[in-house]
Amino acid sequence: MSYTNSLVQLKLVKAMKNNTFSIIFFPRKSRSNSRLLKIYCRITVNGKRSEMSLQRSISVNNWDISKGKARGTTTNARFLNNYLDNIYSKLLNCHKQLLEEDKIISASAIKARYLGKDDNRKTLVELIEYHNTNMSSVLKPGTLKNYYTTEKYLKEFLTKRRKVDDIYLKQLNYRFITDFEQFLRTYKDSIGNLKLSNNGVMKHLERFKKMINLSLKLEWIVKNPFGKFQLKFTKYDRQFLTERELKLIEETYFKQERLERVKDVFLFSCGI
Repeated sequence: MSYTNSLVQLKLVKAMKNNTFSIIFFPRKSRSNSRLLKIYCRITVNGKRSEMSLQRSISVNNWDISKGKARGTTTNARFLNNYLDNIYSKLLNCHKQLLEEDKIISASAIKARYLGKDDNRKTLVELIEYHNTNMSSVLKPGTLKNYYTTEKYLKEFLTKRRKVDDIYLKQLNYRFITDFEQFLRTYKDSIGNLKLSNNGVMKHLERFKKMINLSLKLEWIVKNPFGKFQLKFTKYDRQFLTERELKLIEETYFKQERLERVKDVFLFSCGI
């Protein structure tokens, strides 16, 4: 009997909504070393399979075919068996989650949920990249540039305050929003001056909120972390320019023709 055809080891067969579901750990001979076995996991739902390598190896003599686990009680054997038990439990939980969410149950869906490749495991960085890529043909270059700046602040916040490179969307909450707001309000430039005004902070939060709204439409997230958060812009009464200030603008020469046209249009609107 070949190692490939040696079946399970820690096998679960259930009938849930007329679905048969099993998890099997099995070995394959290593191509680079005939004395080693590569360990794989096979998920089967209604006869359809999906397999994945567990990135673990074991000596041919140390694998128990009948039990689907490492032989013996050595430290290495215990570590490997605990690792397999942990994967087994996580796959069962993935199956349970898909059932509770009324999703289609398939071997590939369970594998995708376990590997974090389905919509339930979308991350903040994935959302930012999706937004900026898909909006590049919709937003004006200047507006898109502002989104890139918001992206920079979000990533700095993750690394400096949260000590992570990314975060799952489902982990976002009201606390995350308020902590990010505080990060922006205390952000300083290279010489120690505060970088953003209140309205500057609100603009970044407003852009972040639009990204979150996109994730809601895509059904990548269920609960809106901005649900109880209010954007509070400071209103300013704009002062009229004096005749002297208008005169200075009129007499200023810009080397770029585009800026000259902008100046002329502005002065025309002022009746000069």
